[in-house]
Amino acid sequence: MRRVVFNQKGGVGKSTITANLAAIAAQQGRRTLVVDLDRQANSSRYLLGEAADAAQPGAAEFFETTLKFSVRAPRTSDYIVATPWENLHLMPASPLLDELHGKLESRYKIFKLRDALVELGEDYDEIWIDTPPALNFYTRSALIAAEACLIPFDCDEFSRRALYELLENLQEIQADHNAGLQVEGIVVNQFQARAALPQRTVQALIDEGLPVLQPYLSASVKMKESHELSRPMIHLDARHKLTQEFEALYAALA
Repeated sequence: MRRVVFNQKGGVGKSTITANLAAIAAQQGRRTLVVDLDRQANSSRYLLGEAADAAQPGAAEFFETTLKFSVRAPRTSDYIVATPWENLHLMPASPLLDELHGKLESRYKIFKLRDALVELGEDYDEIWIDTPPALNFYTRSALIAAEACLIPFDCDEFSRRALYELLENLQEIQADHNAGLQVEGIVVNQFQARAALPQRTVQALIDEGLPVLQPYLSASVKMKESHELSRPMIHLDARHKLTQEFEALYAALA
């Protein structure tokens, strides 16, 4: 299964959700790959810590090779590194992705990622793609390459308004490039069960018939510790409430 985690709004938890669900998949014995396409490289740093700065080649170098013709082109697996966690691998991101964006878009390399990930299908049971907070070449490439899409939502009114434009963009991708792309659901993140506003906002989505997934992911300071230590929740505190929510969410997707 190839999944993309996508939202055009920043700060909604794309990297956190990608890395934690992928870590759970790997912990359960699934051969798992995370592809980080965000030049901020948050997923890469989350999974590798300080080693992310030296993790090359990666996604940028993969895309760079698509701009050149070579009789002996490198294999896609050459752009993948191991993480400290068994069964979990990463195609890391870097700021070079910014520099390549214009060239890739002008030369219409939009299907290269799909072809590469299909090639890796025999090596991995699950592929998770983290995207930048914009509908650009990299997010379009990811949406074309994916079989399913998860949409993080942070219980904010601005996020709710932006959600409609996002869903329209997904429908356009489905119509023009990837008819098989499934909107698997909306992942409610940073949910505060005792606050009235998040409850009203999420209920409004449900009332509109949108595919809101259960369970919701609670707001927790433990996640900041998880980021700081570069340890996904399943490896930091397996008994924590938020870890259990991630596990239940993963089980709901399986």
